[in-house]
Amino acid sequence: MFVQMKKTIVTEGNADQVVNRFSGEGIIEKQEGFIDLTVMVKKVKRGDEEVIVMIRWESEQHWKQWEKSDAHIAGHKAKLGQPKPEYIVQSESSLYNIKAVKKAAVEAK
Repeated sequence: MFVQMKKTIVTEGNADQVVNRFSGEGIIEKQEGFIDLTVMVKKVKRGDEEVIVMIRWESEQHWKQWEKSDAHIAGHKAKLGQPKPEYIVQSESSLYNIKAVKKAAVEAK
């Protein structure tokens, strides 16, 4: 399994802007090898907010196919030249190879 993590720091009160962008219906979920996409918001009392988007793929090769796909490239080209929204303080992306996964034990009845 292969995971891409996108971390976005936004000004207070704007986490939902990022959540809405990634939680709506899109084309990524139709891509071969796509497993799921999870959007998480760090629990904070006040101040800047942190949103993590975790995208899981069956393999790094599937992720690479998505990155090189016409649909993905077209989506980025459509935003070319547009200014970054003012509420975004910082954003970064990281890639991970999953080495181990534990699941809940199921008790036999």
